[in-house]
Amino acid sequence: MRKVPQGYSLAIAYEREDDGRWLADIPALPGVTAFGRSKIRTTAAVQALALKLIADRSEHGEAVPGPMSVSFIAA
Repeated sequence: MRKVPQGYSLAIAYEREDDGRWLADIPALPGVTAFGRSKIRTTAAVQALALKLIADRSEHGEAVPGPMSVSFIAA
């Protein structure tokens, strides 16, 4: 019997800085934080960083083995 892929929903938390920049952070992945001039660009940057971290962990055997599905949910 085939194992069903493990899914992850990663919440993104946002803050707006006094200078107008956006800060996006993924609490489930400490250190995954990005700044940007627009919320859209900041979202893209933090998602890319999260995927790079997940890929790196997977490559080094630190993630759940096997196929997985990743989706992002804006908080």
